[in-house]
Formats: sequence, structure tokens, C-alpha cells
Amino acid sequence: MRPENQSSVSQFLLLGLPIPPGQQGVFFTLFLGMYLTTVLGNLLIILLIRLDSRLHTPMYFFLSHLAFSDISLSSLIVPKMLTNMQTQEQSISYVGCTIQLYFFILFVSLDNFLLAVMAYDRYVAICQPLHYTTIMREGLCVLLVAGSWILSCGNALLHTLLFGQLSFCADNAIRHYFCDLAALLKLSCSDTSLNELVIFTEGGVIYFLCFGIILDSYISIGNIILRVPSSKRLSKAFFSCGSHLFVVFLYYGTSAGVYFSSSSLGSKDITASIIYTVVTPMLNPFIYSLRNRDIKQALEICVNRVKFFRQQALNPPVAVRSTMR
Repeated sequence: MRPENQSSVSQFLLLGLPIPPGQQGVFFTLFLGMYLTTVLGNLLIILLIRLDSRLHTPMYFFLSHLAFSDISLSSLIVPKMLTNMQTQEQSISYVGCTIQLYFFILFVSLDNFLLAVMAYDRYVAICQPLHYTTIMREGLCVLLVAGSWILSCGNALLHTLLFGQLSFCADNAIRHYFCDLAALLKLSCSDTSLNELVIFTEGGVIYFLCFGIILDSYISIGNIILRVPSSKRLSKAFFSCGSHLFVVFLYYGTSAGVYFSSSSLGSKDITASIIYTVVTPMLNPFIYSLRNRDIKQALEICVNRVKFFRQQALNPPVAVRSTMR
């Protein structure tokens, strides 16, 4: 389409979820509960890792960054979606949509890298336990996390800059509940072949590289577990790896269905987006940490400390009482 036939777009309309009439309240309550669970669960993980020195290990260092990424991803999308449900105010400015797109790609990419790094950490811990402290040293852990952040920022910046080159015509209604790149590309009236090429090449490399590292790590872990005579500890480790893989397949399967599918955007893609933007950030604290013995012990110690200080505040010692008189 020629430039004279295009009009500049100052805002978009987020059509939101395809919710049946009369069920807005039910979905609002559901997503609000999921969002609060995500934020509180991940904040609890970060707090416990900060307070308990026994959790200052590579695995929990990576986990704290994953928890922060999950909080950020949910907070970027869900509050706006809940506001739209209540107020029916569906507009979002072009600048606001661009900012949301940038940080969405950033935190989704960061999740990919961190899940791969955590899988590699578990591989070293289980398959090479004697060399774990020498391999997963502090410098390497910091480098892996810093590299994940840098690569994620670069990936988000690349897609956002390419998005900024697109033109949009009269139709500014995004058939989604947030500024998703796939939905925006289908909305544009200019040539999006370069954007799609970058998604399938650069995005595909990041996607399959991270997924390959995760899959290879857990396959190696599974082989080690199966070689050792069965015991209660090994069965728990195998079950834990299975739950990790379930979340990984859920996350990667749904995101791949959205970005690497050539079908038009529909309710199935929106459902898939809900799974990897809302459901998996909520499940990660339970799968990776709250079922872990170290986290449970740290939580128990934290609760006991709170009870102790509360009791001390309500019932000060006798010496303190005498000085207060």
C-alpha cells in the first residue's frame, strides 16, 4: 500500500479475551487470583533466598532471577487486562504498546535463557557432582545471568526496532489482550516479511537452542537416575525432573504454537498465550521451589522468626517492663 493511503496510528484497541457475555466477573476473579498467586509466590521465593544463607547457591541464584522475570512478565500484562475487563477501556497508546512489546519480548527471552541455565546447573549437580563447585563457580553464574539479560535486551530491541518500521492503516483493533508481536504483524498493512524472517531465524535459533539444552540436560539426568538402583530419593528426583519437564513442554509448546504457526490468530492462539504468559509464571514457584525441602525449611525458619519477634513485641521481658514504668 502506498504511503498516501496509510494513516498514522496514535493508539490501538485491545479487544481482550473472547469472554461470553455475563461472565466478566468470573474471569476477572480467576485472573486476579492467578496474578496474586504469581506475585506473592515468586516474591516469597526471592525473600527466602535473600534471607537464608543456605540458599545462596547457584541453583537458587538462578531461581531468584527467574522469579523476578515471572513477576515482571505477569505485571506487564495482567493488570492492564484486568483494568480493561472492569472499565471496558480498551485503548492503549502507540508508545505504550511499543513499550509493552519490548518488555514482553525481554522477559519471555529471559525466561528461555534462565530455564536453559537452570537445566544445565541441574545436569552438572547430578551428573558431575564431584566437579560441581569448580564448574558452577560464582564468576560463571554471574556471567550466565548477565549474558541472559544482555541477550534478552538485544533480542527485544531488535524486534521492537523492526516493529517501529511498520505502518498501520485504519484498522487498529488488536485481537488480543496485550500487544503481542504476532497479533501486531497481522494488523500491519505494510510488508512484514523481514519481521517474520527474523522471528523464524533469530527467534528460532534462541528457541531451539534453549529448548535443546534443557532437553539434553534432562535426558542425561534421566540416564544417570536409571543407572543407579532405585531408591526413594531417586524416585523423588525422577518425579521432580518430570514436573520440571512438564512446565518446560507447556511453556515451549504453547509459545511455539503462537510464533511458529502460519495460521491466522484465533482463540486457540489466545489460549496458548494465556498458558505461557499467565499460567507458567504461576506454576514455576510451586514446581521449582515450594516443593523443595530447602525452601520449606527456610520458610519454616522465617515463620518461626516472625512468631518470635511478634511474641517479644507483645510480651517484652521483665527487665524491659521495669524500665518502661
